[in-house]
Amino acid sequence: MRDTALLEVCDLSLAFAGRAVVRGVSFGIHPGETLGLVGESGSGKSLTALSILRLLPEGAAIAPGSSIRFEGQELTGLGEAALRRLRGGRIAMVFQDPMACLNPFMAAGAQVAEAVRQHRGLSGDALRGAVAALFAEVGLEAPLAGRLPHALSGGQQQRVMIAMALAGDPVLLLADEPTTALDTTVQAQVMTLLRRLAADRGLAMLFVSHDLAVVAAMADRVGVMSQGALVEIGPVATVLETPRSDEARALLAARRGQAKPPLQAFRRARAPVLEVDGLAVGYPGHGLFARPVQVVRDVGFALAPGQVLGLVGGSGSGKSSVARALVGLADRAAGRVMLNGRPLPSGLAARRDPAAQRIQMVFQNPYGSLNPRRRILAALEEPLRALGLADARERRRRAAAMLAEVGLPEEHLERFPHALSGGQRQRIAIARALLAEPSVLVCDEVISALDMTVQRQVLELLQDLQARRGLALLFISHDLEAVAHIADRVMVMEGGRIIEEGATAEVLGAPRAAGTRALVDAVPGLRPVLAQDAALVQG
Repeated sequence: MRDTALLEVCDLSLAFAGRAVVRGVSFGIHPGETLGLVGESGSGKSLTALSILRLLPEGAAIAPGSSIRFEGQELTGLGEAALRRLRGGRIAMVFQDPMACLNPFMAAGAQVAEAVRQHRGLSGDALRGAVAALFAEVGLEAPLAGRLPHALSGGQQQRVMIAMALAGDPVLLLADEPTTALDTTVQAQVMTLLRRLAADRGLAMLFVSHDLAVVAAMADRVGVMSQGALVEIGPVATVLETPRSDEARALLAARRGQAKPPLQAFRRARAPVLEVDGLAVGYPGHGLFARPVQVVRDVGFALAPGQVLGLVGGSGSGKSSVARALVGLADRAAGRVMLNGRPLPSGLAARRDPAAQRIQMVFQNPYGSLNPRRRILAALEEPLRALGLADARERRRRAAAMLAEVGLPEEHLERFPHALSGGQRQRIAIARALLAEPSVLVCDEVISALDMTVQRQVLELLQDLQARRGLALLFISHDLEAVAHIADRVMVMEGGRIIEEGATAEVLGAPRAAGTRALVDAVPGLRPVLAQDAALVQG
């Protein structure tokens, strides 16, 4: 690490719609150094990263007196043309929300090729070779280059974004929650890749994350943000082992509080509200590498009122495709889905069935599921209108009450999605799904964008809803600690199939399948706790 900082941020302050959201933040990053930035949702950590390349949302402004210097050059007054030369070249960024950044009508390989062509000027065989090398470097199989983004898993989408960021050979990488959408095994692979890049190329990184375990593994130093201010910064070991600030101690307490999942009680068997038998899902290919691919094969299960069924597996194992097929957002190639004893049609035809309102989904990508041009109140009124509630005052009252239930103030009703943090947007999405009064809630990575304290709040909220309403949950996640915390039973997917299923403590505490063991072993300290729970269940 050289003495001269590659990036120097001094007294950075940001205002959004006249309200201070970042206040007096200062730090430096040297070549080859990784600085982690952690904090709760809404703490200002992502806005701090976005300010470096002035990628701020409309209405946000850098305050006078703020300074951002890169390689000795002041960026706050830099013209747009000069900024464009830096973006994706000397400085690249991996965003938290890949689906909002990828072109939905363009194959993944073509989008990486566009970035390579822009920054390296390659064409023909040289361009195809560079794209193939980037795909291999981020752990993507070559046939995935022909798929459109919606046919990729959340983890695969994020790896495409990482490949695009690497296309210009940057010296500084701004990584905003780059491992959030990945399962534990792929997360470890991406972290290993980023560490190797930093060592081989002298690559500097600003690594924004709510996951303290990831930051501890990635960063040389860590800064803790709270309410727009940098309240503590120092070496990772110092901050995480002997934190000085109350905010850092609270984040650590939340992490440690989730590390020991409680023993799940078995609930009395009841008639299933959701029955799935022989489910199969496939997607066509697009572009030069086009070929159809089947992503789900012969999946079956039953879910009773009040039960929580966890669905886990590696990135691309087919978890989200199962969810999309259940709610009619993907056609079923085969199989039957029964909801409250009635068969549901396949694909979008199912959404026109009034009975289908009783199964709702909360998506992994909250920004993609909220209309960016409509205020939060309008988004929450949609399910209430569908239920026939015509009174505008009553709709607002119910919307405000649901916001309170997911931990948000009523003032958020008048905001647009871009004015909220990722965690706040996800809580809005949960509120909207619950306003439809479902009997089955499909939760697809609903906590992946949230910091540890908010994750616990959302898990507790879901458990409370399940207990009070008899709500059945299909809880899809790559976070095995969260699944162990909330689920009664768990299914493990690999290659589109269910490879293991059973009581959560037994499957994750004493896994039989090699794929399950790999997932569990990627979470240090998880198996001994669950093995103890499994022994209690069997005893």
